[in-house]
Amino acid sequence: MKVNIEVDMTPEEFRKAMGLPDVQKFQEEVMSRIQQQMEAGVEGYDPLSLMKPFVSQGFDSVETYQKMMMQMLNSYTQQK
Repeated sequence: MKVNIEVDMTPEEFRKAMGLPDVQKFQEEVMSRIQQQMEAGVEGYDPLSLMKPFVSQGFDSVETYQKMMMQMLNSYTQQK
């Protein structure tokens, strides 16, 4: 049996439905900081080191979400 589900919603509606945070202001802030560093001509400028604190936190939350989804899938398969 094959089941297809089609959901018509905007990315914003999907983000809210999944309970994901709105990161638009965060992205704007990070890009602003990168641009300031680039315009200032900082010697040894490394965009990765600038974003590292933010990115590591983001990956932690993604990993937590993935674990939660795996737990849900495992519990579903064990019930059958």
